[in-house]
Amino acid sequence: MKQYLKDNNSGKLLIFFTGWGCDESEFGHIKSDSDVLILYDYLNLDFNFDFSKYKEVNLIAFSAGTFVASLFDFDFEINKNIAISGNPYLFDEKLGLSEKIQNVLRNITEENAEEFAKNYLVKTEEEFRNFHPSKRTLESCRAEFEALKRLYDDNKNKIRDIYNYALFGSDDIIFNLSSQREFYGPRLRIVENSRHNMFFRIENYNQFFNYCEQ
Repeated sequence: MKQYLKDNNSGKLLIFFTGWGCDESEFGHIKSDSDVLILYDYLNLDFNFDFSKYKEVNLIAFSAGTFVASLFDFDFEINKNIAISGNPYLFDEKLGLSEKIQNVLRNITEENAEEFAKNYLVKTEEEFRNFHPSKRTLESCRAEFEALKRLYDDNKNKIRDIYNYALFGSDDIIFNLSSQREFYGPRLRIVENSRHNMFFRIENYNQFFNYCEQ
């Protein structure tokens, strides 16, 4: 697992478990009054970070990161946990990625990557122009996908439902929305007219917390 700290000289920390294929470049435009620890590229679960300076820690997990974050039992209190466009049971046919969607993800190429983003991640051409893709290679993303499968198979008994809220786009077609309604119940919040990736729509991470707590 790779890590990147956006240091805002704060006594608060936001731990951000990103999604499959992500890196820190996708989220550089988003502001925060907290320091932001961005975690990505889940080839393993190893990372090293000193949390001792922080008086408050919050957590956001996106897509596949919702599964990865659920495996961690931190030895300090997490103030708020939000799942965005994801379910901790990542490879469950009902709650997570169906076989059909897994095949779509496995078959992304340089030639069809833009089409995938337009069909699955954003809704309009304007949204695509504002979308911030990662700078990782397809080879890196493919290796991560297979690593996630292994991590899931090896850690099914460690998965925990840790989230105070879950936020999904009304038009997300990567995860089954009706299954998310059943799983998350009253914790679920819907962003209308949105697909899987909504990070290009916000300017500050606090907007996610504010939306959930309305």
